[in-house]
Amino acid sequence: MELFQISVRGVVQGVGFRPFVYQLATKHKLTGWVCNTSGDVKIEVEGEREALDQFLVELESEAPPLARIEGIIAAGAPPQGYTQFEIRHSIAEEGRYQLVSPDIATCDACRSELLSPEDRRYRYPFTNCTNCGPRFTIIEDIPYDRPKTTMRHFRMCPQCQREYDDPLDRRFHAQPNACPECGPSLELIDGNGRAIACDDVIATASKLLKEGKILAIKGLGGFHLACDATNEEAIQLLRDRKRRPFKPLAIMLATLDEVKEHCFVSNDEERLLTSPECPILLLRWRENSSISRKVAPELKYLGVMLPYTPLHHVLLRETGLPLVMTSGNISEEPIAKDNDEALRRLRGIADFFVLHNREIYARYDDSVAIVERGKPQLIRRARGYAPYPIHLPFKAKQVLACGAELKNTFCATKEDHAFISQHIGDMENLETLEHFENTIELYKKLFRIEPRILAHDLHPEYLSTKYAKELAREFTLVGVQHHHAHIVSCLVENGIQEPVIGVAFDGTGYGSDGTIWGGEFLVANYKGFKREGHLEYVPLPGGAAAIERPYRMAFSYIFTLLGESILGQELPFLEEVDEYEKEVMKRQIEKGINSPLTSSCGRLFDGVSALIGVRGKIDYEAQAAIELEMTALDDIKNSEGYPFSIVEQEGVKIVKLKDLFEAIILDLKNRLPRGIISMNFHHTIARMVVEMCHLIAAESGLCKAVLSGGVFQNRLLLRLTADALEKEGFTVLTHSLVPTNDGGISLGQAVIANFAFSN
Repeated sequence: MELFQISVRGVVQGVGFRPFVYQLATKHKLTGWVCNTSGDVKIEVEGEREALDQFLVELESEAPPLARIEGIIAAGAPPQGYTQFEIRHSIAEEGRYQLVSPDIATCDACRSELLSPEDRRYRYPFTNCTNCGPRFTIIEDIPYDRPKTTMRHFRMCPQCQREYDDPLDRRFHAQPNACPECGPSLELIDGNGRAIACDDVIATASKLLKEGKILAIKGLGGFHLACDATNEEAIQLLRDRKRRPFKPLAIMLATLDEVKEHCFVSNDEERLLTSPECPILLLRWRENSSISRKVAPELKYLGVMLPYTPLHHVLLRETGLPLVMTSGNISEEPIAKDNDEALRRLRGIADFFVLHNREIYARYDDSVAIVERGKPQLIRRARGYAPYPIHLPFKAKQVLACGAELKNTFCATKEDHAFISQHIGDMENLETLEHFENTIELYKKLFRIEPRILAHDLHPEYLSTKYAKELAREFTLVGVQHHHAHIVSCLVENGIQEPVIGVAFDGTGYGSDGTIWGGEFLVANYKGFKREGHLEYVPLPGGAAAIERPYRMAFSYIFTLLGESILGQELPFLEEVDEYEKEVMKRQIEKGINSPLTSSCGRLFDGVSALIGVRGKIDYEAQAAIELEMTALDDIKNSEGYPFSIVEQEGVKIVKLKDLFEAIILDLKNRLPRGIISMNFHHTIARMVVEMCHLIAAESGLCKAVLSGGVFQNRLLLRLTADALEKEGFTVLTHSLVPTNDGGISLGQAVIANFAFSN
């Protein structure tokens, strides 16, 4: 007889790992015990050596589907003479931390029970087991046991308790375990806060949705606003009330077959759509879809998700309609989380409220993804992914990185883990700042992090930067250049530590020279960067006004690069601009009044979009650039694009854009369709990247190119650029589990700050 002492690290709590260990030990006739601790799962197993060796192999190879094992350490010890195998109570350990599972979509077994009339959980909206359901949103502290979750208020009935106590049951120690007799329940409230008496809340809610009403529905991490996605009046009313005129809305469909009725779905997209993470996935929209075009105006892609809670499954089947399921907030505010908060903040938007009495501890939005070049790319990282960490290829100090202004996340590092928070939102109001601060405290508590280094963006006016500077006495502060952080976040995700050619394209990032960067070519690693090149600077007339009104960018490019005489020609976009505003913009540009210089690629897309008549004013971030991508004709495969030049000034390579704008204006005069102009422009940007990378590679000898920044959410541009670089022999690194937009900035900040203090 021999004994192994085993430690297992990773996501191994709340995922059925202990009953799996129990069953595995029983199968191999081993004795001993297993228990959770604050830092790992500990196991002692005793038996014959051959059985112990096989146990170790299967411990990893046969682990439960939601477990993510990061390491197994096994050591021999003197046998103890155990007579049985048991599951012991959890052990709290000072200073140790355990990885926490994200919330996971309803598993097949629970869905089967939910939809079976003979089952005791038939249509019960809080059905779950160890393989699915809420995790992160209900955990208040570790170890993950029911008394440390928001389920502590619900005492299990005898049947649920038997399931919970049985190591052979899939609900063994499922902390949210419940049924209609003992668990959370639904309540229907009208827009004035009065309870609606009804025998079946879901059936009544379904009837209201069919009547065109807007409902606020409490889910896993907050509220959705829902309405019939085929009802144009309901959608327009929701847009008006939510102050979201054009920004696309997500929808939910009951089954994969229904999704395929409305969208094209590849095999890779199907796998992601039906995965336990169940994100919103941007899918190519079918022309004959009955879903109203008001859901995503001017777009070719529809944000689709499948039901991921029992409540959603029952509601979608009861209603029999595609439903809009958009975040329960007013534009730019955090998603509403608590019942009272929702009744206060969403009154006037929702006609009725579907509430429940299970508290949400952590606010948690839906994740959003695309599949491009055969792999997932997260646009918003939240439900299903956070707080699972990114693995670091080194041991990190304890650093807190505060992220950017838009699409904010923060990142906390400890040992070989980088904990990127769930999507926080745009840091433009006190409500979002409060959400940011509360979530930081939660991560510090859950993962036992006490950072002493604080990383922040260089922009002095970002709320995240101000938060960091207010704590300057308590922490060592490290300011991190925005685009350096973009490149490093992609490097870390890909496990690369050596220098690379970094292409960082976005809308706005504070440059180390005090200008606004955004079309950057860097040579970078974790420790530093050199700006090798950038797009030509042009003024941003009116500052933020030029972002909201892309026609101002078109005006700036033409006036700055081609001269005032061109403005006298017939350019359709100028018909929308009055003479007074033209004169104001001229003076702003000539005298440098409220016209900071920018090298932004995002602003270049805006300017071209406005110039060719796609979008002159925007209602949501990047609308002009997104619609320019949507306009491009996909069937132009061999476009050479437009001319441009690259010059060197004081050792920096600058992409000059005069020739490009002259060529676009000539195409406009020749009445070339804007779909062709757009496609030619996309090819031009891809060729710019390739030519600049060749020049930098010739000097540096580097052959890896990193593509990062929000502009590379443009899947057409990403595809053209990556394919062209690979054709030229470059190894191309892109994002997958970390957003390429500013949602990934915090990871790069944390790593750069960590290496600022290394030898």
